[in-house]
Amino acid sequence: MSATRRQVIAGGAALAVAGAAGAREKHMAVQRDQFSQHDALGLAELVRKREVSPGELLDAAIARTEKADPKYNFLAREHYDLARKAIDAGLPQGPLTGVPWLVKDLNTYIEGTVTGQGSRFYKNNVGTVTSEIVRRYQRAGLVIFGKTTTPEFGLTGTTESIAEGATRNPWNPEHIAGGSSGGAAAAVAAGVIPAAHATDGGGSIRIPASCCGLFGLKPSRGRTPMGPLRTEGWGGLSIHHVVSRSVRDSAALLDATRGPEPGSRYAAPTPERAYLAEVGRDPGKLRIALWLTTPGGTPVDPEVLDAARATARLAESLGHHVEEAAPKIDAAAVGQASFVLMGASVAAELDDRAKAMGVTLGPDLVEPVTLAFRELGAKFPATEWVRGNNALQAAAVELARFMDNYDVILSPTIAVVPPKLGTIHLAQDFQTFIKNVTPFTPWTGLFNQTGQPSMSVPLGMSKTGLPIGSMFTARYGDEATLFRLAAQLEKAQPWFDRRPAA
Repeated sequence: MSATRRQVIAGGAALAVAGAAGAREKHMAVQRDQFSQHDALGLAELVRKREVSPGELLDAAIARTEKADPKYNFLAREHYDLARKAIDAGLPQGPLTGVPWLVKDLNTYIEGTVTGQGSRFYKNNVGTVTSEIVRRYQRAGLVIFGKTTTPEFGLTGTTESIAEGATRNPWNPEHIAGGSSGGAAAAVAAGVIPAAHATDGGGSIRIPASCCGLFGLKPSRGRTPMGPLRTEGWGGLSIHHVVSRSVRDSAALLDATRGPEPGSRYAAPTPERAYLAEVGRDPGKLRIALWLTTPGGTPVDPEVLDAARATARLAESLGHHVEEAAPKIDAAAVGQASFVLMGASVAAELDDRAKAMGVTLGPDLVEPVTLAFRELGAKFPATEWVRGNNALQAAAVELARFMDNYDVILSPTIAVVPPKLGTIHLAQDFQTFIKNVTPFTPWTGLFNQTGQPSMSVPLGMSKTGLPIGSMFTARYGDEATLFRLAAQLEKAQPWFDRRPAA
């Protein structure tokens, strides 16, 4: 055979191989896109039917991560090898077996891996235990392949940090994804996975859900585990759950994780039935209080008010009674109370770690606003903690009495259309931060303070194409009403397929 003939044959074979590889890549790209059209329960159903394997779902999620993360910066740490080992070892048979999953890189631990808290000070913070919430995710069959970004210690409503950089909103990368669970929300909004773990100590599930066009429910205080290192965060303000595309995913994930843990100080009331069973149940005719004036009197963007009023009209069209009403809340007292609880908690944690490491805290280790929180928090006497706790109890009593006349409260989630990056981050001076952040989210924190379940529903859109959430809040322990109402709204005005161009 001539040399020319051999070259032609070899060239043809190479083209055939390249063509086959291209076809496989095209097939995988189509498959990845098809996976992103399912919610978490839908993916689990594909696994149960053996139409796809957990490994294929993981590979697809990793491929989407590698494509999207350079644009939006939502992945703080990758745990691809841990995920593959979990699959190889055999996954538990749970309600979400085989579904890829991301946990937030804040006070959520996998033994032997780093949880960085969004901080340079915690870059080598290796977990000595696995968090109970993580164990429950694992028992449900979820495959954890990474941790998502957070601002330093979750202290603000945007996910920007010196340690990890800025997380960007997939609807418009110049704008915030929200915080402090902004990495989780950006990953879900970008189509990487259909739901992701989040936490909420002052709005950190609902704020990013609103910014990124997702469903985000903060459960009642004591509904999900916080341990084992501690069983409450920020004096009971903080709690774990998720951001998701579908209501039913949020319900199923709360079913998988709810309930007390050893050492719990308190536990939310046991629900009448599984939350997933509430999705699709008739909520009845609800009495809804429409709360449009902020507790502290700060202004609200007209587009945000319009979105809340549109949500009220939708609720009325579904048979609910809506009227404008607001509880009488001492905004200054509850604001100061939260400041004391958060500041003292941050100060104690930072001081303990600094002492253990033998270092002096400074701007080379933590961000300016965080350092200011620590300095102020260290000065509060114990009597201020008690007064703050009393103020929050008074607010909870006032809200409970107000809700004798209403089933739910409807308000905006945040008071502005998602702002541009660089406005409420922790690297600015403290006074500028307080000035910028105070009017940003006047409602969300109150329901952490009172412990009530509260959800952001993605029904609005600004003129510039950024999502606007509406927030519904129920009585303590009554997530069931929120899931029924959310499913009704989801059916009336579907949002699952409303996605950013990315």
